[in-house]
Amino acid sequence: MDLENQKRVKDFADQYGPENVVVLVGAAEGEAAGLAAETVTAGDPTFAGPLTGVQLGLTVYHICEPEIKEVVDPAVYDEQISMMEMVLDVDDIIEEMSSIRDQYCKYL
Repeated sequence: MDLENQKRVKDFADQYGPENVVVLVGAAEGEAAGLAAETVTAGDPTFAGPLTGVQLGLTVYHICEPEIKEVVDPAVYDEQISMMEMVLDVDDIIEEMSSIRDQYCKYL
C-alpha cells in the first residue's frame, strides 16, 4: 500500500472512527493482499509510511471474498470483477485475508 493511500486510510479512521471503516483490497495475489491488510490492521510492516507503528485494527476484506461478493450488486460484480476472479488464486487470497483478520482486526 503506497504512502498516499496509507494517509487516506489513517485520515478516514481518525475522521469516522476505526470501528466505522472497512477497507477493501483488490491485490492479485494473496501475499500482496495480506501485506495491504496487515498495513491497515497492525501497522506498516515496511516502516516507511504514515501507518508505521499505528495499529488501527481496521476491518479489511478482499473484493473476491464471499462476504463482500454477496453484498455487491451481482451485475456490477460480474462487469467489474468476475473476469479477474477467474485468474486469481481466490482460495489463497481468502486464506491470507482470514489469517490477518484473525490476528489483527479489532472491529469484526
